[in-house]
Amino acid sequence: MKPSRPSALPAADLAAQVLAGSHQAAARLISLVENGEREGAAALRSLYPHTGQAHSIGITGPPGAGKSTLVDALIRRLRREGSMVGIVAIDPTSPFTGGAVLGDRVRMQDHATDPGVFVRSMATRGALGGLAPATADVIHILDALGCAHILIETVGAGQGEVDVAAAADTVIVVTVPGLGDTVQTLKAGIMEIGDLFVVNKADRPEADRTVTEIKMMLGLAPERPWRPPVLKTVAVSGEGVEELLAAVRSHRAHLEASGELRQRRRERLRREVLRAVEDRIRAQALARVRESGVLDEVLDAVTDGRLDPHSAADRVAGEG
Repeated sequence: MKPSRPSALPAADLAAQVLAGSHQAAARLISLVENGEREGAAALRSLYPHTGQAHSIGITGPPGAGKSTLVDALIRRLRREGSMVGIVAIDPTSPFTGGAVLGDRVRMQDHATDPGVFVRSMATRGALGGLAPATADVIHILDALGCAHILIETVGAGQGEVDVAAAADTVIVVTVPGLGDTVQTLKAGIMEIGDLFVVNKADRPEADRTVTEIKMMLGLAPERPWRPPVLKTVAVSGEGVEELLAAVRSHRAHLEASGELRQRRRERLRREVLRAVEDRIRAQALARVRESGVLDEVLDAVTDGRLDPHSAADRVAGEG
């Protein structure tokens, strides 16, 4: 945790403004959390009792599947129903600034002035798995802000984007016809995490074949209480979006009725707690190393060939 910096707004006031629905306060708090500031952690402590109501929906899939367009179509539909929507759009990290390469104003311009929509673009900051390190905290903030639905769009880097399964109540895997062997594209990673599968751009040839391939692949998986449906959408026109939302709500009802929603969220919180513990232990250990000066000493020995890196690590950790 970084040292506290002077803040224009105390943590308690910042949390109160978020609970009152202030988008500006939520945006500031997210920035504090992303940067590891103490004010952010303090405000999160105040907000946490007010979380747990939102339905978090992860949207992942290969690049070019139309995830952003589908998210935009879902926002429009949910807003017509009057629901407040939060969007966490994960973008690649700029090698120059460390920030998101794409921005929320680029992705979601049409919703920029809608008070019922909160969009935040976040950089992966080198994290693997398709999400940003602070994603879980941002979900808590948007939940406390009053968002009924939180859409989490992964970066679109490929088959390894499985972290969204640990961050969302419902995971939508999006693909399109024409990716070659669609099942091969999906099955190595994200095929196993989907609660719903969407064949987007379904006005293209071979859309029905893609649906059949996915259903066949799902048929080979072990039986489980929820059988993932395979739906078709044309996100640019909104075709199939209403049916997709109906399937999302059916999945939420199944999770609640079966008790799996509580189980999923408990496992998610276990990961959050362990990650926070790891972060604190790492920060404390590195602070002690910097204060002791032992790192410079062992680096000289490693550079001269008198010590190998593993033995150096043992010495730094006080184990050798």
